[in-house]
Amino acid sequence: MFLGLVLFTSLIALQPNLASAAPQDQNALDELNPFDPNIEQTLQELDQDYEQETGLPSHLNSDFLRPFDATSGCYRLTCTVYAQISKSEQYVYIYINGKQTYAWPVSTGADGYETPNLDTHPNGRIYDSYTSTKYPGGDYNGLGNMPYAVFIKGGFAIHGTGQGNWRRLGSPASHGCIRLHPDNAKLFNRLVRQYGIFDVWITVQ
Repeated sequence: MFLGLVLFTSLIALQPNLASAAPQDQNALDELNPFDPNIEQTLQELDQDYEQETGLPSHLNSDFLRPFDATSGCYRLTCTVYAQISKSEQYVYIYINGKQTYAWPVSTGADGYETPNLDTHPNGRIYDSYTSTKYPGGDYNGLGNMPYAVFIKGGFAIHGTGQGNWRRLGSPASHGCIRLHPDNAKLFNRLVRQYGIFDVWITVQ
């Protein structure tokens, strides 16, 4: 009986610590629920926090001068910047002036959080370095927990993710957004800032 108890205790000790082994979500955007019918209210609160904490606008200023229209301006490869996100391949292909320039692994939504198909300009909401006080959860080189987010529609965004999630890039793992390595997210963020939302197109399919 005593020997059996010792063996049972030893087996328990050998079991992995599931809590520590579980992947840690290091991005506040992934703590949001893009499918929440009240997501716009949450995003407006985040916009206020972002502007107060960084002193930067939460949207591209020039794009406030004209109403947002997902169909105006260029379309796909006729845009200066075109991001084609393949959910089956878990890659984003970046075209500049019609030529494929970059190809990066991504993580789209995991089971139960599948990223919807999208085909539109980004909507103008854009964040750089930002640590949300309401939605904390990770940091990347002092850039906070929402590095280089470019919003597509509602709460769905392309954004960098923390180091704990890098190994999962190339497979579905997010809560609906499109995760990138922060270096790649920064480059895409800068392209959107440089050319503006009406010369950038994003397809998710």
